[in-house]
Amino acid sequence: MASELLRKCENQLSRSAYLRNSEKTSIAMALKCGIVGLPNVGKSTLFNCLSNAKAQSANFPFCTIEPNVGVITVPDPRLEKLAELVKPQNVVPTTVEIVDIAGLVKGASKGEGLGNKFLGNIRETDAILHVLRCFDDGNVVHVDGSVDPIRDKEVIDMELQLKDLETVQARATKIKKAAQTGDKDAAKSYGFYEKVLAALESGQSARSVELDDSEVVMMKEMQLLTSKPVLYVCNVDEGSVVSGNAYVEQVRQAAEAEGASIMVIGAAIEADIAELETHEERAMFLADLGLEEAGVAKLIRQAYALLDLQTYFTAGEKEVRAWTFRRGYTAPQAAGVIHTDFQKGFIRAEVMKYDDFVALGSESAVKDAGKLSVEGKEYPVQDGDIMHFRFNV
Repeated sequence: MASELLRKCENQLSRSAYLRNSEKTSIAMALKCGIVGLPNVGKSTLFNCLSNAKAQSANFPFCTIEPNVGVITVPDPRLEKLAELVKPQNVVPTTVEIVDIAGLVKGASKGEGLGNKFLGNIRETDAILHVLRCFDDGNVVHVDGSVDPIRDKEVIDMELQLKDLETVQARATKIKKAAQTGDKDAAKSYGFYEKVLAALESGQSARSVELDDSEVVMMKEMQLLTSKPVLYVCNVDEGSVVSGNAYVEQVRQAAEAEGASIMVIGAAIEADIAELETHEERAMFLADLGLEEAGVAKLIRQAYALLDLQTYFTAGEKEVRAWTFRRGYTAPQAAGVIHTDFQKGFIRAEVMKYDDFVALGSESAVKDAGKLSVEGKEYPVQDGDIMHFRFNV
């Protein structure tokens, strides 16, 4: 009798916790990607295309926080498929925040041009989308008079490295005396600073330094500009969108040498796509170019991955929704993305795999097939999981 009463109470609690329309506070991810690049490389054109990304992602809304910051929906065919199967009243995608950072000039690390603002804005982001001009066009003047994406990359790399050098040198100088007088913690920190300084002084970015677990924490705390993950975005002409060109290959080799990734996009083409009114028109335009989807859709997904973000889903008659979580989150941490109470009072998670749900067609069919698993506090949430959380507070 007591166990039956407990089961009923738990079911009543879980019903309110089925995540479909929580109006309470959630744990916000608040992670940003900053778009950087020299003047006239196509950075702002690309940001404007991202601002119109609603045209590429099933008419989900785009909103502007301020003129240079956009919250942009992450295109996800899985969300659309779930909505097709469940037929909910509402569909809510996940988002990523993109910041259009003011153009950089040589000497930014010393405050030239908009240097201080530029570097300050980068410091506030979690990852960098570095746009490089990889096209020839006499009508678009290059700030240095010629097209050379590797030179352009090195200009920005150097300015960021110089600023980081200032930061680390100041830290090292401050702690050096304590380190030399036997303070073990100071000595460890000083050794870390010396390691980072050696990389920066040799023209390497801080992200290239091999770190142990304690040094990873120190690196994050310093918020160095060159410690942030980077994706090199090659802006090409129409003829190079599918297979790239010689400029792209130069960037690819440079990126591989530092363990970074690249992607190819045609900002001018994306601007044309953004002007088209219907999905059919966009599909025809892309087909004519030999493309399956718009470049901005790929870029948004790559930005999402660069931030080490993944997606799980909740699915019910009222709402099918995508939720953002950091790779490696446990079930309670993922529950906290929806509401802090879900994490504090976590009991268990009911988990369905996306492929099972699509193959079987409904939640009830997944349950009948024995494919729904019940997971505890240690469960590492996987990208694409469909979840219901039971909690008690």
